Amino acid sequence: MMVVLMIKVILTGYFMTCVYADGVADVVLACTLVEEGAGLGGMGGGHFTRTPATLILRDVAVGPEESLETLTPFVPPSVPDPDLLLFEAKVSSPEIPGAKVLLHADCNEQEVLCELSRYSPRGFQESSEPAFFMVSLSVDEVNFSTALILETLKVEKDQSTLTQSKLGLPLSQSGTLLTHLIFVVFTHIKSVSAPLRGDVLLNCGFKQQETPLAEDVGIEWRLQHRGKGRKVLEMKRVLDDTEGSAIVHGERDGSSINAVQVVGEGNASLTLTKLKVGDEGTYICTVSLGPFHSQQVIQLHIIQPPDISLSVEKLVLKTSSPQKLSCHSNKYYPLDAQMDWFSLSPTDTEPKLFEDQGSLSSHRQHGDGTFSLSSHIGVPPTTAPGTKIICKVSHPALDEPLSVSVVVESPQPDCYWWILGFLIITVLFFYQVMG
Repeated sequence: MMVVLMIKVILTGYFMTCVYADGVADVVLACTLVEEGAGLGGMGGGHFTRTPATLILRDVAVGPEESLETLTPFVPPSVPDPDLLLFEAKVSSPEIPGAKVLLHADCNEQEVLCELSRYSPRGFQESSEPAFFMVSLSVDEVNFSTALILETLKVEKDQSTLTQSKLGLPLSQSGTLLTHLIFVVFTHIKSVSAPLRGDVLLNCGFKQQETPLAEDVGIEWRLQHRGKGRKVLEMKRVLDDTEGSAIVHGERDGSSINAVQVVGEGNASLTLTKLKVGDEGTYICTVSLGPFHSQQVIQLHIIQPPDISLSVEKLVLKTSSPQKLSCHSNKYYPLDAQMDWFSLSPTDTEPKLFEDQGSLSSHRQHGDGTFSLSSHIGVPPTTAPGTKIICKVSHPALDEPLSVSVVVESPQPDCYWWILGFLIITVLFFYQVMG
């Protein structure tokens, strides 16, 4: 007799149950069913209703390192309730890549976000059976995001068969809406930072059930940024009499996708080379299989650390007025840069914030989209010789702030008086010689 074990945890307002059994787990998530409702005046659009629902992912693969610690099996309601929204989905084929993160979100105090909505494939009528649902799953602070398309399974109806009151679909004997997973689009990286003029790989993949949904596949990558959108790359697989061939059209120079991996492995990742500031934004990966399509969204951030320098290599103070000192932070991106001045006298053990932080220039933007900024201070003539003046620059592209410094040297007598004294001595010398 097989023993089924369960772990039950509480996660920010909803529960998550893991049932371990013979290398697989059933993960139960509290979700929300999102539906478009009637707007003002009874008109559709612009208004959505949100109804609590439960998603049961059956047969999630569990690695051998997972421990079996608790005892209680997951049990459906003893009395089926047609008002409850219980979605039961078998997800063993295809599997959900990276789904094991769902098992550990509780330990890491991470929130699982789950939304369901009715889905209409092209050419299907929404009122017909089978019905289809889209599920969006993501975990905060973890690179896990996936979109699932579920198809309802046929239920043998009899007089005892219940119908879900909201959806009008037949329920199983245990009161669940039986479905199976037919299509997954996923990414392992929800946000990525890449250096200016560097290269980046934006991850996107898909899986489908063993019986292919369609013989044709299409991939489209789009970029959205600051209210504007444009197509980056498109791939279509075209069939001829003997085998399929793929046509790839990249509208952005230096964009590419591996068509062989798309068709053979479900790898729709996009490569971008020689990155520019204009490449930054939200990338949408859309995968189409016949009448089905789904998306993933990846944020690309362009970064470029600043080059910093001081206006002088040697700082000799004037005897009567402050000495101007400038710090230049050049060619950085994004705009967020902070410049601070510190001093370290010969008697100090730690740098101190400079009393007068001076003034900042306006930001200067260059043709490549990067920025430059300068900070100016006046070093008082009373500053002790040997004091180190430090300019420190912080920026998102830096793991830690950069700094440059110069050491204050003793003030030198004015050369005018040196020349005058030399002339006087010379005149006196010749006067004595001639006399």
